[in-house]
Amino acid sequence: MNRTIILITWLLLSSSRLFAQSVTVEAKIDSLQILIGEQAKIQLQVAMDAKQRAVFPVFTDTLVRGVEVVETAKPDTQYLNDRQRLLITQEYTVTSFDSALYYLPPMTVTVDDKAYQTKALALKVYSIPVDTLNPDQFFSQKGVMKVPFVWADWYGLLACAFLIFPLTALLIYFVIRVRDNKPIIRKVKIEPKLPPYQMAMKEFERIKNEKIWQKGRPKDYYTELTEAIRTYIKERFAFNALEMTSSEIIDKLMEIRDKEAIADLKNLFQTADLVKFAKHDPQMNENDANLISAIEFINETKQLEEENTKPQPTEMTIIEKRSLRTKVLLIAGIVLLSAALVGTFIYIGTQLYDLLA
Repeated sequence: MNRTIILITWLLLSSSRLFAQSVTVEAKIDSLQILIGEQAKIQLQVAMDAKQRAVFPVFTDTLVRGVEVVETAKPDTQYLNDRQRLLITQEYTVTSFDSALYYLPPMTVTVDDKAYQTKALALKVYSIPVDTLNPDQFFSQKGVMKVPFVWADWYGLLACAFLIFPLTALLIYFVIRVRDNKPIIRKVKIEPKLPPYQMAMKEFERIKNEKIWQKGRPKDYYTELTEAIRTYIKERFAFNALEMTSSEIIDKLMEIRDKEAIADLKNLFQTADLVKFAKHDPQMNENDANLISAIEFINETKQLEEENTKPQPTEMTIIEKRSLRTKVLLIAGIVLLSAALVGTFIYIGTQLYDLLA
């Protein structure tokens, strides 16, 4: 009994091993009959163990005499039985230009250095039937037909031809602009700055002629008067009297001049402060007296050379050039327009050659 079980087990294992290692090779053709010049496909399939390696036959140009190989496709691989088995399909496309019945010999596939052959195939090639009883249905070679004129073929050429004129005109304009990029020369007369004494006297004369206090505007009168004096002090004594209070200006002047020279100026500043901040309404003779005090202060503190100094105006030559950016833009425009014109001419030439050739 035990011997029988062992024998049955050994037979099963041997048969499974043989099945796992079996190789099958098969060739099929999709059409047994074709017309001259038509194509047929031959499929060569190999089923084998996944660990085995197969080598398919290679055909250069003919399968057999009269049957040509048009194309050899890439092998298609498919795994079976949990990747234990492998199915490879190789496809060949064949054709023939001679009518006959062709015998396609078995194909040989080598698997692990062992050759396996398929069954032979047959291919019948038929010629195209010709009706020889009606020769009038045969026609000779036709002559060359003249292509009809179509306006649509010329639209692009006409558009480019009309585009040449504005591009050329614009290019000429840009070239002229670049050539005309000459510097602009101007002469400017510069009036020199008057000395502090003359500037102050000129401002006092204006204030006197305008008679602002007579128009009911004493605050504006003293504001302009003290402004002129502060400007004079700044230019004459070299400290910023415009940013200082009246008392600070007086203290600074007393360090530089004697007290008698600035006594009347002190009274003027006090009156101006009362008018501007306390709404004091001075008398007319008081306004005149303060103007005279300002003039006397300037006469006492002026530099002697200032009175007769008459500065002469100077003339300066300024050379201006047009914007460099404009010139760069003009040159870039010339380059682009030139390239556009060259491209247009090339396009027109190629299109004319294609239409007229």
